[in-house]
Amino acid sequence: MTLSASAAANRRGILCMVGAMGCFVTNDALVKFASQSMPSAQLIFIRGAMSVLLVLAVAHALGATARLREATRGWVAGRALVDATATMLYLGSLFHLPIGNATAINLAAPLFMTMFAALFMAERVRGARWLAVGFGFLGVLLVIQPRAQGFNSWALVCLLGTLFHAARDLMTRRIHAGIPSILITLATAVAVTVVSGVGSLLQGWRPFGAFEFGLLGLASVFLTGGYYFIISSMRHGEMTLVAPFRYSGLLFALVLGYAVWGEVPNTLAWFGIALLIASGLYVLVSEKRRMPVAAAAPPPD
Repeated sequence: MTLSASAAANRRGILCMVGAMGCFVTNDALVKFASQSMPSAQLIFIRGAMSVLLVLAVAHALGATARLREATRGWVAGRALVDATATMLYLGSLFHLPIGNATAINLAAPLFMTMFAALFMAERVRGARWLAVGFGFLGVLLVIQPRAQGFNSWALVCLLGTLFHAARDLMTRRIHAGIPSILITLATAVAVTVVSGVGSLLQGWRPFGAFEFGLLGLASVFLTGGYYFIISSMRHGEMTLVAPFRYSGLLFALVLGYAVWGEVPNTLAWFGIALLIASGLYVLVSEKRRMPVAAAAPPPD
């Protein structure tokens, strides 16, 4: 891959990661409204079923349904199973942990992704990227400000879910480039829906109205977008460069928190936000400096 092609792939990977985080956070906000009157497993199942139908429609429009078998085997199926496991582990721990603590643990994923990329994918991790990941995570902690008393054995479950999320992203890089991303998205949506469906049978169902149904329908659109963008982000660019931009999800959450619930960060949190933004800019600037300036093309004869 040429330097210009590599730079373009990195830009696309970063944009897709930021887009994925925006979609996931918006989905979470919609689900938060619906969760007031519905059991969690039921909610996840209904939203997942809608997402499956949506992805199927898009896959059919793109002509990818003729290759559906590719979504049921190999790295695609393995990734979907790992993703479903990660989702259930994280949600299970979230019910027993303060949300700030659970979020802090889950946002450690870029640390694991960077380590996995260095250990298993032979990516050269430069000092700028380690600094970006480390300072970004410090910024997350300053914003969330988790309390020590909130950590218990469920914190280990949450940490395990985070490891599965990082492994999922690593597995995405192993999937053959010829397999459409929409099929990987479909496999993920189906796996999460099946697992949550089993959970809903154990947890029980409650009646719900058109308002909750509409919220879940809209949430499924953003969830599907998040699935697609996170897959695309891992298939383009260097993993250790793209990973720190997962922290952008916290910025989206802060904006939505203020706009919808009137939540305003305190002074310490503002320092964390500044650190998050600075770490992302530092990576971009250092990456731009690393790329040698292309030689000017000779004038035509």
